[in-house]
Amino acid sequence: MEFPLFPEESTEPTVSFYCEDVELELPQEVDLANWLLTIPKTENKSCTEVNFIFCSDERLREINIEYLDHDYFTDVITFPYSEEPVSGDVFISTDRVKENAGDNGVTFEIELCRVMAHGMLHLSGYDDKSPEKKLEMTAREDFYLRSCPVF
Repeated sequence: MEFPLFPEESTEPTVSFYCEDVELELPQEVDLANWLLTIPKTENKSCTEVNFIFCSDERLREINIEYLDHDYFTDVITFPYSEEPVSGDVFISTDRVKENAGDNGVTFEIELCRVMAHGMLHLSGYDDKSPEKKLEMTAREDFYLRSCPVF
């Protein structure tokens, strides 16, 4: 008697986008997901699944308090599930992205791509806890932004 064969699990890396308490239409969603997947690949990391969850300032502040014990607003929080392969959740405040875009003199879309790249870099092992590491991370963000399909 032969047992049925179960389908193999997908080994293709995926990037998914979700909105928690905000509405957001991403431009060129498929191209954006493919671009984001180039980040861990270029950093010599494999990737399985990354979820981007867009939310409000207040929701991200709640997450910041609950999970990190930080009582302040921020633009992005990452929750890595493994170092290799890269997998995790990236929570992004669209309110903060909008404010940062105005402060930095760029469009919302450019700032959103920068913050998404920032999240992928965190999941790929980068941190920005010191001035030197922050400079390195910003340089990597700038490098990836040059190939972002949204521009």
